[in-house]
Amino acid sequence: MSAQKTRSGVGARIARAGFAVAFSALYACGGDVTTERELVARAGDFQFTVDEAVQLLVDEESLPIQASVVQSLAELWVDYTLLAEAAAADTTFAQLDFTGVLRPLVEQLMVLDLRESVIQVDTAITPEELESLYAAESPDVELRARHILMTFPVQATQAQRDSVRTRLEGVRTQILAGASFEDMARSLSQDPGTAQAGGDLGFFGPGEMVQPFEDAVTNLEPGEVSEVVQTPLGLHLIRLESRRVRDFAEIAPDYRAFVQARRYAQAESTFIAGLEGNSTPTLTSGAVAAARELARAPDSRLSGQAARRALLEWPGGAYTAGEFLELVRADQGALRDEILRGTDDQLQELLRAQARRKLLVEEARGAGLEPPQEQVDSLTAEARRQLRQATRSIGLLRLDRAPGEALRPAIQRGVREALADNLSGATRIVPLGLVGYQLRAGVPIAIFEPAIGQVLLQVAQARASRAPSVLEESLGTPQPPEDTTAR
Repeated sequence: MSAQKTRSGVGARIARAGFAVAFSALYACGGDVTTERELVARAGDFQFTVDEAVQLLVDEESLPIQASVVQSLAELWVDYTLLAEAAAADTTFAQLDFTGVLRPLVEQLMVLDLRESVIQVDTAITPEELESLYAAESPDVELRARHILMTFPVQATQAQRDSVRTRLEGVRTQILAGASFEDMARSLSQDPGTAQAGGDLGFFGPGEMVQPFEDAVTNLEPGEVSEVVQTPLGLHLIRLESRRVRDFAEIAPDYRAFVQARRYAQAESTFIAGLEGNSTPTLTSGAVAAARELARAPDSRLSGQAARRALLEWPGGAYTAGEFLELVRADQGALRDEILRGTDDQLQELLRAQARRKLLVEEARGAGLEPPQEQVDSLTAEARRQLRQATRSIGLLRLDRAPGEALRPAIQRGVREALADNLSGATRIVPLGLVGYQLRAGVPIAIFEPAIGQVLLQVAQARASRAPSVLEESLGTPQPPEDTTAR
């Protein structure tokens, strides 16, 4: 779930207008910043300055003053800058290779074909059998709840994690004292799918929520607010709204689909066990540590030998570091954060699941189930269309250029406006995944840590020098713990 932020209205408009004038003046004079202390990031010939970062962050009161926030903003600036440059060269993105982007989808299609042609599953269920199963499993109680989600920064330090927890505990105290849960969710929740609805999740049944969330909400009474609950998504406050028992006739179609999916999964597991036989994939020495390091540094450029290093191996096959790195890069952040926070046992199970998937794909390929080229071409065209649509949604597909204006300042201005709209919640962040890494290939990229410290200092000073906003007053905003990563 991507974070949705708030911006104070008048102050934001003044800040944007003032910055637009200053930014235009900088490029009208043709001046470039050359001192690394004044630069947060560089991508090729483009520069992201301390002043720009401060102007973008100073009014984003829901964002803590932490180095990880500035780091994430700098990374997004790099992606958007390269995306805008690529779009300016060719709005169809014909220059991009979508093979890696489409590989998971192509492999999924192969596995589905394998399931249909080889894995035999009895999915015929009479109404009487279905109702009997339903009665035995009793999945009849549905819950309706609201939640407030606060996420951790990627690779958050313990101090940062403690700060988020302390902040959410403070919100809980205010709610118990009479503050509106719905209003707090609208202002603070970082779940863009539910925040504007006051955190309303609607009705859901058993197994539809991650386990810690389900355990917590199941133990609540209607109207009761949970303690802070941690899940792979972040930290939650949950309020149970109501319980209801669904009639079997109402639930039957969804429950039939659930039972059929479960039978497919069981048959697939049996089929994989037969493929493995006595050659179950085994973890190599140091595989867990290597995988965690790749998740920590997805920008890593592996040599051919390093990419071929086996994390799991079996007679005639292996799951490699290069394949795992591609998985991490394709993910939009949730998997990577889960890897970095998870236990060794959880990471081992993830690696084994990827090895089992590779076994299925190899079996499908051996059975001649690769999709025809026409289908792959169609998927590629759709991927390009979606990228164009996403680029258009943040205003970077066709830049608004003044008559005679050079491309470079137009890109810089467009990227700044796209970031401002992302931070304010006017538009959603466009995560580029593998496309972003492809755009970065061969481009000199740098993010400067000393400048990150300067951004933190200037944002803190600017916020401290003005009257508190309504949001800050409602939260009683605590001073964030010292963040040594900014040094």
